[in-house]
Amino acid sequence: MNEAMLKTDPAKISSAEFFERSRARLRFEVPPGLIDPDIIPRSGDQGTDRMLEIIAREQPVRPAAVLIPVVDHPQPTVLLTQRSAHLNDHAGQISFPGGKIDAIDASPLDAALREAEEEIGLSREFIDPIGYLDLYATGFGFRILPTVARVKPGFKLRINHAEVDDAFEVPLAFLMDPANHQVHSKEFRGMERSYYAMPFAERYIWGATAGILRVLYERICLP
Repeated sequence: MNEAMLKTDPAKISSAEFFERSRARLRFEVPPGLIDPDIIPRSGDQGTDRMLEIIAREQPVRPAAVLIPVVDHPQPTVLLTQRSAHLNDHAGQISFPGGKIDAIDASPLDAALREAEEEIGLSREFIDPIGYLDLYATGFGFRILPTVARVKPGFKLRINHAEVDDAFEVPLAFLMDPANHQVHSKEFRGMERSYYAMPFAERYIWGATAGILRVLYERICLP
């Protein structure tokens, strides 16, 4: 496998290359920071890391799980959702299927699979889980553990409009191309913190979703 090609020309990433790398680099080990407020997941941005330290002192940790469904087309895509406009949290934003981990869930993987089925009707028979990505923390106290998964084409979705307005696919090559990773900044209590955005057509992918996609790029596409 040509690692230099993956780094310099992400548009050439094939399904086989992406899934081979993912299986080699990811595991199903639950990080203790998912529930431990004293363990702060690091973002690589000084302002964001400081914000997360403050949030961990002020808010209870909210463990969550999402699915990163990579659809195994000849040119793979990522299946994303647009949250319903009437929701109290993150209304209208682009997200991965997922949500908080409930007591009934045997694992974060189980939570991600359950939420994907509840939100968009993505059946487990089409999903081949590969492993957990790095833990991702947000300014709302969420600790998100993403599961990368291969999704077999041919599924039919059933959108739960109480939670999701739409589901759509974005080419993996677009999302893994660092040229499409915009860096923006905003203020948090007098500190500047950075965040990613990846606008695609009329869709504005930003915040935690773009941040998790950036982590996916760094873990899988870089040598």
